[in-house]
Amino acid sequence: MRVSVATAGGTSSSLFTVVASGIQAGSGPSVIRTYRVAMSGLNDLYKRLSASGARILSVSPAGEESPAAPVAASSAPAPQAVTSAPAPKKKPHANVPVNTYKPKTPFLGTVTENYSLVADGGIGRVQHITFDLSGGDPQLEYIEGQSIGIIPEGEDANGKPHKLRLYSIASTRHGDNYQDNTVSLCVRQLEYKNEAGEQIYGVCSTYLCDIEPGSKVKITGPVGKEMLLPDDEDANIIMLATGTGIAPMRTYIRRMFEAREREANGWTFRGKAWLFMGAPKTGNLLYDEDFLHYEKEFPDNFRYTKAISREQQNAKGGRMYIQDRVLEHAEEIFAMIENPKTHVYMCGLRGMEPGIDEAMTAAAAAKGLDWSELRPQLKKADRWHVETY
Repeated sequence: MRVSVATAGGTSSSLFTVVASGIQAGSGPSVIRTYRVAMSGLNDLYKRLSASGARILSVSPAGEESPAAPVAASSAPAPQAVTSAPAPKKKPHANVPVNTYKPKTPFLGTVTENYSLVADGGIGRVQHITFDLSGGDPQLEYIEGQSIGIIPEGEDANGKPHKLRLYSIASTRHGDNYQDNTVSLCVRQLEYKNEAGEQIYGVCSTYLCDIEPGSKVKITGPVGKEMLLPDDEDANIIMLATGTGIAPMRTYIRRMFEAREREANGWTFRGKAWLFMGAPKTGNLLYDEDFLHYEKEFPDNFRYTKAISREQQNAKGGRMYIQDRVLEHAEEIFAMIENPKTHVYMCGLRGMEPGIDEAMTAAAAAKGLDWSELRPQLKKADRWHVETY
């Protein structure tokens, strides 16, 4: 590199001409590019050119340029053309709405529907509940993968208002009615026995499961950026869900494959989407008919695999859990993960994480990989997304 900098006498605004060479795409010959920058921008330009694999041929004060000698083609990686200083890189999801409404000033939504999602033979109680968001100032907007808070009516044992509970949103940003003015939740009524053997029901989940259309509900949020979909239409999406953890997966799948969603978003999913759904019984496969429909309509893009623990057996004769399905399809899953366009989403009970980790560890080992090293790499690359409760 020839540096003719009378840099000593220059000021930060002095202009310099930088000549650099790089390889064209494919095996084409080297190309020569010229850049004119102020002295204050020289270091940044050097870094960009170096990172792109370009070779700097000369640097000289503007007006004193000398012709650059031809450079023989080499095997260096192709540099990206730099014609001017690039704009600062925008943070992913920078414009995602967050905390439009807070606990002290919640939005008052109106229940428009509340119906059961549990089919015949299923256990427990799970409801699909929709709220009208019309009239908000500002409007309560959200996107797929976020959550909202619900503040139940009444007071706790200490006479204080109940605290809010967060629920994953089950509708796309356009709402189930495609009018941009509703939000839906998928809520399971929490029930358990305490140490005294008494049956206990969750405060907020029971409040929501029992609520009648027309009722007003205090809503906060939205919150969350962990579970957001990539913008890339060619991305591959692997979804691991149990129970009401299906809520965000439903939003992704509707965004990808519902005709009115595709039209409204101007976003056409072309990648591969694979849903693994875990449930105790067939009647607990929430939104099952919808997913079967999408699988039939988009066989090249959507795959739906079920693990029904009380009705199916794994390879060892035990109950079939979602981690068993992951292990069964380990080779295909890891072939997808090796593609940098693949993202993995996990949502459901926290107890599913150890089983998934164990399955992924075994699957990785079969390919000579260490899952304990690979998972943090996926997380750092924003390709491993987990929301459990």
